[in-house]
Amino acid sequence: MEYKKVIFKNKYGFEISGRMDLPADREPLAYALFAHCFTCTKNLKAIAHICRALTDRGLAVLRFDFTGLGDSEGDFSETNFSSNIEDLVAAADFMKEKFSPPEILIGHSLGGAAVLHAGSMIESTRAVVTIGAPADPAHLKQSLKDSRITIEKKGRAEIAIGGRSFTVKKQFLDDLEKIQMQKTIRELKKPLLILHSPIDEIVDAENAAIIFKAAFHPKSFISLDKADHLLSNESDAIYIGSVIAAWAEKYVHIPEKRKWIEDPLDNRVLARIGQTLYRTDILANGHHLIADEPRAVGGGNLGPTPYDLLVSGLGACTCMTLRMYADRKKWPVESISVKLKHQKIHADECQNCETQSGKLDRIDLEIDIKGDLDQDQKKRMLEIAGKCPVHRTLHSEMMTNAQLKESDE
Repeated sequence: MEYKKVIFKNKYGFEISGRMDLPADREPLAYALFAHCFTCTKNLKAIAHICRALTDRGLAVLRFDFTGLGDSEGDFSETNFSSNIEDLVAAADFMKEKFSPPEILIGHSLGGAAVLHAGSMIESTRAVVTIGAPADPAHLKQSLKDSRITIEKKGRAEIAIGGRSFTVKKQFLDDLEKIQMQKTIRELKKPLLILHSPIDEIVDAENAAIIFKAAFHPKSFISLDKADHLLSNESDAIYIGSVIAAWAEKYVHIPEKRKWIEDPLDNRVLARIGQTLYRTDILANGHHLIADEPRAVGGGNLGPTPYDLLVSGLGACTCMTLRMYADRKKWPVESISVKLKHQKIHADECQNCETQSGKLDRIDLEIDIKGDLDQDQKKRMLEIAGKCPVHRTLHSEMMTNAQLKESDE
């Protein structure tokens, strides 16, 4: 993941600090705008993990500090929910001017409620995502507990969140009361993805149900299983980013933007690696794949290894070949599964191999065929398995021709 520090001004002239996270060594497929939770900042670890997962899949993400928080100018006590929405609109305008308009709005907690409002105000929005969002911003008043009474009586109070002290004024609570959330959700009319944990103790899962019920289709809900509200477990945050990226493809037309190959139907495969350890993007006949190495050897474990992909090709080809043969014979085969294992073995472990020294590659296949077949039919299917095209390629003489691409200059 690459990034650029950015500064833009909000409606009131305050400088807002942001960070544009970008895919490494390639043009973004789409741009997203991220809104953080109440009193959080753009540097919350969970947000960083989510953005990393999004950039790994080709999306660029702008995350920024709301007015008066983190590195942004302004007085937090003078801000409110409405000013957060205004900051989001200012961020979208900045992206339109300097990068590309945001197509995906993502919000965590109160930021989720904010993107639900901003979705109809930011013209470029194609899809909206909420993570642990309240169905009504006024829900926040419950979290203030005793401080709320002080605010009502004295007009302001000091609250402590995450070891930091913030001043909250009565105007903040009054602003929350003005928000008509149900009306906003109904009028959004944009594809909506709702992610929420069933054990969220800050914003209970009933909020997700209310948002889902109020929204129009297309809408989707993903349960975050055992995640806490702040997504303190790295794997939960990475999972969220991966889900958002996969879901968003349907709505931001990402496949049409993959133009790494002039003609994706000419049987060519493109593999491309940047500076993200061993993670390699692959475009195979128009289909996007990711290859990587396990963390144990310095990779990020974001995808299968090159040998996994090689063996997978043999497994897929074996299944397809057997299915074609069974269909042609009209045999009652319900399903075919092939379990494969690749390993390096010493040549002396193979009695019938031409290689007599050193190591050689061995792939074991365990074929499971479900269906009412007799023994002769099963024996024939095993023979056919060894005749799949990829099997023949692996056993035949092969020629590779590598050359450097001439400079375009």
